[in-house]
Amino acid sequence: MRDFENRHRSIYLLPNIFTTASLFAGFYAIVQAMSDCFEISAIAIFVAMVLDGMDGRVARITNTQSSFGEQYDSLSDMTSFGVAPALVIYEFVLHEIGRWGWLAAFVYVAGAALRLARFNANINYIDKMFFQGLPTPSAAALVAGFVWLIVDNKISIHDGYVAWVAFSLTMYSGIAMVINVPFYSGKNISLGKSVPFWSILLIVAVFVFISSNPPLVLFCLFVIYGLSGWGFLLYRWRKASSIKKYRYKNL
Repeated sequence: MRDFENRHRSIYLLPNIFTTASLFAGFYAIVQAMSDCFEISAIAIFVAMVLDGMDGRVARITNTQSSFGEQYDSLSDMTSFGVAPALVIYEFVLHEIGRWGWLAAFVYVAGAALRLARFNANINYIDKMFFQGLPTPSAAALVAGFVWLIVDNKISIHDGYVAWVAFSLTMYSGIAMVINVPFYSGKNISLGKSVPFWSILLIVAVFVFISSNPPLVLFCLFVIYGLSGWGFLLYRWRKASSIKKYRYKNL
């Protein structure tokens, strides 16, 4: 029992290196946005997302989970996927629509804070296969992906529709983080499990597909993921409705 308590009070270097790197990438995104280097800001947020996905898996693989690591990861996520995306997209285009712009940015930041607080409070009771609400890295990827896509295609941000599309996307991302919609987590995928050879070929094909046009492909993939929760929710409703009808018929 004492060893268990000491483990959870300890600070482990390896997973926290990845968390610190993710935090730095989020901070770097903010700094670059202040210098109007929005493409670099968007890429930095995606780098933070990759690093954030690695710290938890490294901790589980090396058996170095700790309560400190959980709290540190949450604070890092708030910076990299809460504050950074909101500031980047506000400085990029939302400021064009005045008070509506900072309102959307604040809704996003508040949604990220509430999402992370709820996740920490329910960490021992949540469904491991599905997230409750859109995860903060995916919400950040939606916002950063939009910025990267606009910059890469040299679309004028002074056209009114760009700002309002950004407003709608930012509002949706902020609200989607706190609504009770299931999003697939992928936590049931084991990296140590053997897979057939075609799985490796599929992974290679995905990387080739993304590299063909990273801004467009990544943005489209996260739009699909950002809407996938509604598909899962509809499936659950239909399944529950079918069960009720079946029970009603057999009464």
